[in-house]
Parts: sequence; C-alpha cells; structure tokens
Amino acid sequence: MKTADFPLPDTEWEGTCGFWEAAAREQLAIPRCAACRRFQWYPRERCLACGGGELPWTAVSGRGTLFSWAVVRRALVPAFAEKVPFVTGLVALAEDPAVRVVTNLVDCEFEELRAELPVRVVFRPLVFPNQERRVIAPMFTPLG
Repeated sequence: MKTADFPLPDTEWEGTCGFWEAAAREQLAIPRCAACRRFQWYPRERCLACGGGELPWTAVSGRGTLFSWAVVRRALVPAFAEKVPFVTGLVALAEDPAVRVVTNLVDCEFEELRAELPVRVVFRPLVFPNQERRVIAPMFTPLG
C-alpha cells in the first residue's frame, strides 16, 4: 500500500483481498476451512482447527451481536478528525460467535449500545479528505 492511501485499507493484499472483493459486492465473507468447515478469522494460510490449507472466502449472513465497543471522541490520526465522534466495535458473527469482526457501528445512538445487541451488516464507502479513492466496507447497525 502506498503511504498516500493511508488510512484506507490495502484491498489488494493477498491475505484480505477476498474480504474487500466481497464487500464491493455488498457481501460479508469470511474464510472457511474446506475440510472441517470452521471459520477462520483473521485470515491465515492454514486452519487452526485441523491444519487444512483450503480456506475459501465464504459469504455469511451479516448478522451478529455486539461484543464490545468504544465511542471515539478524539481523533488521534488527523484523517479521522472529520469523523468524530464515531463508534468502533467488535461484532460476534451469528454463524460462529468466536469469529469477531472489528468494525464501525453506524446509524445508532451511542447511549443505546449494549453487549449482545443484535446487529446486521450494512455497506458504506470509506472516504477521507484529500483522497479520491473510496473503499466499500462492511459496517454494522442495530437490527430492527
């Protein structure tokens, strides 16, 4: 990734390009072992459960529960200054609650967030000042 692209993710890195390709199609995808069927997050070369080496990106429902979150009120990186306040969170996926995705929470009232709150994926562009490139990213919002 070029420094000029910071803080956008490197969507071409082999380890996560399947994630970003799925997000561009508005799908949430997680690597899943072809041998034992366990999801692997973060992406890795071999399954932690059985050692299998075939881990295709697999679409998941995009539903889960809020495991943890933080309201960011001060930008430590200048590129985020226009975004504060915002919520970062850890979402446990419905297909396997041990799979927890780091994300942003959107379209929510901060004071209404709680542990195990049902959430669903939405797809939004990541945009930053002085950058033309945009990346579609999965984010989560309260269900209902």
